[in-house]
Amino acid sequence: MAGPTLQPETLERLAAAGLDPKRLPRHVAIIMDGNGRWARQRGRPRIEGHRRGVTSVRRTIEECCRLGIEQLTLYCLSTENWKRPKRELDFLMTLLHKYLCAERREIMEQNIRFTTIGRREGLPARVLREMDENVRLSRDNTGMTLCLAINYSGRAELTDAMRRLAHEVEAGRLTPADIDETTISEALDTAGMPDPDLLIRTAGEMRVSNFLLWQISYAELWVTPRCWPDFDEATLHEALRAFARRERRFGGLT
Repeated sequence: MAGPTLQPETLERLAAAGLDPKRLPRHVAIIMDGNGRWARQRGRPRIEGHRRGVTSVRRTIEECCRLGIEQLTLYCLSTENWKRPKRELDFLMTLLHKYLCAERREIMEQNIRFTTIGRREGLPARVLREMDENVRLSRDNTGMTLCLAINYSGRAELTDAMRRLAHEVEAGRLTPADIDETTISEALDTAGMPDPDLLIRTAGEMRVSNFLLWQISYAELWVTPRCWPDFDEATLHEALRAFARRERRFGGLT
């Protein structure tokens, strides 16, 4: 849950949205689905859906900052997305590069700590360069953590973590008996981050699509039929109110 040290303007924003600051998720993760469907429904090319999706990214980040959410993780590109047509992938890389450059000033002004998860292999050098620069510049920021999952796969993340631990065992720095849930968590891309409390998925699909498979073990799931380009502040508030009404027992009894 969110901590109690919220600014007056944040408390006012929460009250206006009908949200209890004591029942906010610390970490919200979002599977941003439906860009292509949104475009197809309007007779437009898929890339137009991706372009409009950037607007939803921007307003979601801004609203989470205003509400005092501790971390927001967005599923931007999965490893499976490389199967898409080259023209669409080229456009996505160009859009990502432009976003990383264009939002740098906003990241710093909003005191956002920017980070990424996912494999670097296969990403264009220009994208990696801007990712790394945003991470470097915002490293000491103390506001909301914004994590972009780029070229990410939950299974790949777990595979990489197991390899790291196997190397540690092989080198004699770790024994099999030392490996527990904490050890595994610390070997993941998300080491040091809180697990998501709330997982939001747009476009009505009822699956987690290989996203944060270890980390969402006890996350509350909330699905909206809205496609990502139509996701707005009101939809975010609806998800947060639904989360606040739920009773989280983590396998125990009330």
